[in-house]
Amino acid sequence: MSLLQLSFTLVLIALITSFVLSYIRSPLKDIPGPFLAKFSNLWRFFNHYQKAHIETQIALHKKYGDAVRIGPNVVSLADPGLVKNIYSTRGTFLKSDYYSINDALQGGHIIPNIFSTRSNEFHSRALKPVQKLYSLNSAVELEPLMNNTVQALCSELESRFMDGANKGKTCDIADWISYFTWDFLGDMTFSKRMGFMEQGKDVGNMIQTAEDVMRYFSVIGQIPTLDKLLGKNPYFPYKFADFGVPAGFCVQRFMERVQNPGEFKEKKDFMNGFLAAKEEFPELVSDNEVIGYLMLNKILGGADTTGIVMKAIFYHILKTPSAHRALVAELRSQPNPLTPTSPPSYSTTSTLPYLDACIKEGLRIHPVVGHIFERIVPSAGLALADGTVLPPRTIVGINPWVLSRNAAIYGERADAFVPERWLQGPTEPGAAYDARVRKMRDVDMAFGNGNRTCLGRPLALVELYKVTALLFASYDIELEDPTQEWELHKQWFVWPHKIRVKMSRA
Repeated sequence: MSLLQLSFTLVLIALITSFVLSYIRSPLKDIPGPFLAKFSNLWRFFNHYQKAHIETQIALHKKYGDAVRIGPNVVSLADPGLVKNIYSTRGTFLKSDYYSINDALQGGHIIPNIFSTRSNEFHSRALKPVQKLYSLNSAVELEPLMNNTVQALCSELESRFMDGANKGKTCDIADWISYFTWDFLGDMTFSKRMGFMEQGKDVGNMIQTAEDVMRYFSVIGQIPTLDKLLGKNPYFPYKFADFGVPAGFCVQRFMERVQNPGEFKEKKDFMNGFLAAKEEFPELVSDNEVIGYLMLNKILGGADTTGIVMKAIFYHILKTPSAHRALVAELRSQPNPLTPTSPPSYSTTSTLPYLDACIKEGLRIHPVVGHIFERIVPSAGLALADGTVLPPRTIVGINPWVLSRNAAIYGERADAFVPERWLQGPTEPGAAYDARVRKMRDVDMAFGNGNRTCLGRPLALVELYKVTALLFASYDIELEDPTQEWELHKQWFVWPHKIRVKMSRA
């Protein structure tokens, strides 16, 4: 045996020995899970690379129960009773290094943001100047702007798929929902649409770039140290997808606003809100923070997350004829017709029982995030229902796709789209109904949970209720082929594609 072969053999033996010793000594050795996952994070790396993590985790929890070991120091949990503990408003379970992938590398320095930071202090400090901009009242104040954008959507859909030679043309409503949400985010953030609807395409490849970036986040996040060797390594020859084009758009709009303040003085958009925060909190908000807020608003906080849920709601309604009929009947029986010329208000649509049930069920059946929300067990440890105590520094998390299919919480047919589960049964006592719905709401993770709940939740709800109500009230929408399934790209976000429909005026 040559010296090189001997050296390689010794290194291999040392690695195998370290893995075995780590496994034997691990306080998690009694937590069930895939055999290879107990030795290395490569198991979950490849599982996410194959986009099989959702089905895999659902199957593992069915097989092993509420606690499944998916890495040497990672435990996926499915016990609804742990939601409020792990994701409390106190934030005692800090985010793991998984989220560091979304830190920015600027001038050789790592710069965290509101989403990526693992520090509660940083998060609170960064959030304080802009938190009021994300309230429900602020979202409702943007309704006139949203009305203009949704009217533009209706106009484009009618001219491209319902009028003249285009009458009866197939529409991929998944694409057009993305165009709408991205254009509206441009409107509300900069008072300037980005032209997705007008051009009927992915302008600057921004939508695809967002998905590609989340693909990187999904896979590399399973072994975060890889990011330092790949995405944040200035010497690595291959450049991974990043938010360069959207970031450039944000910088351009920022400079435009700073150089021409009078032109935009009366605009009630997020840009002016962020600039006002800079004046009110100069010690916390610089130009870089404003640009960071714009990026979070545009990329991580709005367009894709809202679009994903809206697509899922549309798809499941269209795939469920009874729900489709019930929703259309409710919407078209309103005393004031819901039409593109007079878009319905959120205050009206949010009180419609069946629409409300469809929105809630869509959020349940198709959570935006398909991963466990990773958190680190604090010094006190984490006691499981069976008496097992997970030690400090264990990475734990709950996958909303697993939790949302818990029959003990959501009742029968938890795998199916059933809006009626959110409605009071004809013979169900009021107290029983209230308790049942409260149990479902208490474990809701559609927008995250605890101190890191999605900032954009109020605005997303306003969009979901208004747009769903308007389109189903105004148009007859049917799947081109009811037997055809959509495409799901399962990453950090679970992206729907190819929802092909035929549309006509009602």
